[in-house]
Amino acid sequence: MDDWTTSHERVLAQREADGWMFLIEAARDLRTTGAIAPSGRALARALTDPVRAQASRPLAVLEAGAGTGPIARALIPHLSTGSRLDVVEANPRFAAQLRRLVAAHPNPARASGRVRVHETAVEQLDTDQRYDVIVSGLPLTNFAPAQVERIMARYMDLLHPGGTLTYFAYVGTRRARALTGTRAEARRHAVVDEIMAAYQRAYATGRWTVWANLPPAHVWHLRRPLAHAESSEQPLAGARR
Repeated sequence: MDDWTTSHERVLAQREADGWMFLIEAARDLRTTGAIAPSGRALARALTDPVRAQASRPLAVLEAGAGTGPIARALIPHLSTGSRLDVVEANPRFAAQLRRLVAAHPNPARASGRVRVHETAVEQLDTDQRYDVIVSGLPLTNFAPAQVERIMARYMDLLHPGGTLTYFAYVGTRRARALTGTRAEARRHAVVDEIMAAYQRAYATGRWTVWANLPPAHVWHLRRPLAHAESSEQPLAGARR
């Protein structure tokens, strides 16, 4: 058996293991897990485009809501010398899996120097670091509006001026909740959509639809202005508390 076959089989086995782990965690709490399967390769690529576009220079990158690590796996190979990746995951079982992912890197000493796993919520991340790119895997449409505002304000505060936030939202979730959820749940989702729409109007540089994912997702890229006037203590116009 050649090296490529062995490597390919190892990747497939890891994806299958990650899929089962993700499904188990979704069964525990679908609200915070946000899906029944990890992000696919096409979605990972769309979310990490800003890192690949700047891969020739050292970058500070933050991933929030990393799950079993499909986005981290896409990010790590594109980190140039001097780059840093902070991976934030509040679920302790996912965080342990992420630490194993870093330890399994072909050069674990090099990976551990560049990649740090933080078992916490991003709103509670204790750091003075500012980031060139933030990749969010958090299921924001599952959260309360006040929590979404705190998370988005924290993202903007953590970005360097000119830095990019990438995040995704599954296609059709608002309609699905309107058809199958309670009125209160539909209202909550609508308010979260309004909050995110305000950020999109202010900061969006692009949106793409990734159909080759389970489920399909819209990917947004938002950029913090070079002159950032908004305070992290105040919501955008059109957003609600």
